[in-house]
Amino acid sequence: MSDPDTNDNADNPTRIPILKTYKLYIGGAFPRSESGRYIQVKTAGGRLMANIARASRKDFRQAVVVARSAQAGWAKRSAFNRGQILYRLAEMVESRRAIFEGQLALLAGYTAQAAKAEVDTAIDRIVWYSGWCDKFHQIAGNTNPVSSAHFNFSFPEPQGVVAVLSSKKSPLLGLVSAVLPVIAGGNAAIAIVDDPAPTLAIEFAEALATSDLPGGVVNILTGLRSELFVQAGAHMDVDGVFAVGSDGDERKTLQIDAAETVKRTFFVDDAEPAGWLEDTRQSPYWILPFIEVKTAWHPIGA
Repeated sequence: MSDPDTNDNADNPTRIPILKTYKLYIGGAFPRSESGRYIQVKTAGGRLMANIARASRKDFRQAVVVARSAQAGWAKRSAFNRGQILYRLAEMVESRRAIFEGQLALLAGYTAQAAKAEVDTAIDRIVWYSGWCDKFHQIAGNTNPVSSAHFNFSFPEPQGVVAVLSSKKSPLLGLVSAVLPVIAGGNAAIAIVDDPAPTLAIEFAEALATSDLPGGVVNILTGLRSELFVQAGAHMDVDGVFAVGSDGDERKTLQIDAAETVKRTFFVDDAEPAGWLEDTRQSPYWILPFIEVKTAWHPIGA
């Protein structure tokens, strides 16, 4: 990534550098917003760095259609295979760490040490959730005692499509910490990303696109959270909302809309970047809010 205020072409000062176009990530592709709107992204020092797509309500609806189509196939994969794919995602993020660290410093004002710590923890957290893909079932499922001649089994299944309202304080690690528990359980995710550095989300999308994760399992919409969060709660084909940092009117609106559309909500407090480094920001119990427990009965001796 080049800072537009610097000239990396000293030998050819007349050359205009090709700056990156940051678009949405839907269905494994990078479309522009159907509205044609954009957001100006500035460096921590206030200089214009890039224009980035501003997602609309129609973009969100399209992402729901794509996520619903992709989710069934993702859920049918073995838990072990999902873990393998998420480990591959960690490899892809590791290979792009210089880009992530550079943007954290340029856009969010991180020190080099803080940027390295966030990227390190994001990669480790992806690996951590990859390991839980075939293990959280021991927490959510069970063999249940019954008073009849049957075996009774409880087992977890993914809920479906989950909208994720990402952290507004930790642009990479906050996003990873919210999206990974959703997809580790077999759900598909639609992440809504606002400040402070939305370009990091699209850089993360490029890691997703070059991993083995099927297109549509994770979709990323950069835009104004104040505009899109209502769609997350009110859309009839969204099964849950993972909301980071919701309070006041936003939380109340999400709860009311979720009750009317029969979807689950899971609220997590936002934290300053250093807070997301803590182990309390990863848990197998962050997988369970979007898991349904099914029960099967089998007669003994049949």
